[in-house]
Amino acid sequence: MAIKAILTDIEGTTSAVSFVFDVLFPYAKANLPAYVREHADEAQVAAQVQAVREDSGEPGADVERVIEILLDWIAEDRKATPLKALQGMVWQQGYLAGELKGHVYPDAVEALRRWHAEGFRLYVYSSGSIQAQKLIFGRSEAGDLSPLFSGYFDTTSGPKREEASYRTIASAIGVAAHEILFLSDIVEELDAAQAAGMATCGLVRSGGSLEGHANVASFAVIDPTAF
Repeated sequence: MAIKAILTDIEGTTSAVSFVFDVLFPYAKANLPAYVREHADEAQVAAQVQAVREDSGEPGADVERVIEILLDWIAEDRKATPLKALQGMVWQQGYLAGELKGHVYPDAVEALRRWHAEGFRLYVYSSGSIQAQKLIFGRSEAGDLSPLFSGYFDTTSGPKREEASYRTIASAIGVAAHEILFLSDIVEELDAAQAAGMATCGLVRSGGSLEGHANVASFAVIDPTAF
């Protein structure tokens, strides 16, 4: 069966790892404390603050303690859903203020535009929140790329290294798993997607090898019809 949909990771795949670690994470670390203090009583922030209390096993934590926990999670690069949600809110503030622009590799921009024009349905699956994903593509250095995408998935669909997550995503997209091509730079993610029945292609922009999968150094050489 031919590929109908393309599901892509962001960090290390469409976008430089350095953008996340050298730009986004420091921005969130610097601005998250003040953001949480200022907006703690607003519903969407209060819900995430409560989720931090629950996830950390500290139901009585006050706002300052919650901020400490969040900063610890940032230092650990912990894939905690409430942290990702709050980071997304902070980044949104930065994007709207013009302080941040999403990085997307030029080869990825060109390929995504071409695939969309050719009729492939494009989706994103990243450990960053859906809100953060929309900001990277919606306010990128290449302009607003959001019209190219049909949907976004984050860790609320499950961990990226678990087969079941990809089955959940295939069901949500509404096509058979083998009609989806998944792109990532992490072999464990590719393994999980492959186990779920998806076609896979690994991005090795800095060299190396992702065993058991097709490997490319650029989006420019990916031909979805070859899978």
